[in-house]
Amino acid sequence: MKPLLANLVLDFFLRGGPVMWPILLALLGALVVIVERSLWWLTLQRRIQSVELNQSYDAIAAGNFDQALQFTTLSNDPFVATVHEGLIYAHSSLLGAMQLRASDELEHAEKFQWMLGTLITLAPLLGLLGTVTGIMHSFNFVGDDQLAATKVSGGIAEALIATACGLGIAILCLLPYNYFNRRLNRLRSQLERTINHVELLVESAKHHGHDLEAFSRQRAIDNRETRSNKP
Repeated sequence: MKPLLANLVLDFFLRGGPVMWPILLALLGALVVIVERSLWWLTLQRRIQSVELNQSYDAIAAGNFDQALQFTTLSNDPFVATVHEGLIYAHSSLLGAMQLRASDELEHAEKFQWMLGTLITLAPLLGLLGTVTGIMHSFNFVGDDQLAATKVSGGIAEALIATACGLGIAILCLLPYNYFNRRLNRLRSQLERTINHVELLVESAKHHGHDLEAFSRQRAIDNRETRSNKP
């Protein structure tokens, strides 16, 4: 930043009064959350592997649960991982296992959302507080024989700067907050569709003589025996 521009920014900040310090903290917090959430959603988009998910659907529908496990093992795709949990723990609860995995994904997706929601409300209130303190600062000079217009205007400037900054932070948070909420709702609906799809495919496979619960139970027994035989 050029020295002249830096001086203007610093002067603008100082003229806003002491309330500008919590407003600055709110701005920094908002920027950190927005960047972190943007990177998280970008990473999630890269994690999604539609080919693996469709292959696992086809394998489940055909009753080839071993192949379905191969397609879903070690996958970072949240939808594929949800299917994998259902296949492994189908002998306990297919629906419950998938819902637990989906809840974990949604919990990560909702991380820090509350901070943006809080800042949307808090920032304008901080600006309003700056308005009150600025006007009070101006009224301190009323009745003074040496009343200077610059002193009164300084208090009004403090009030307006704090208000503008508070509103600016709220606007800055509102747009990504609504965007992230939209992505979150979309992720939730996609996970629900994945769970429902797997349930339908498992029921269809069961009607054709392929029992996922029996497969999952036998797999759990085999894994237990393998672990017990290890030295």
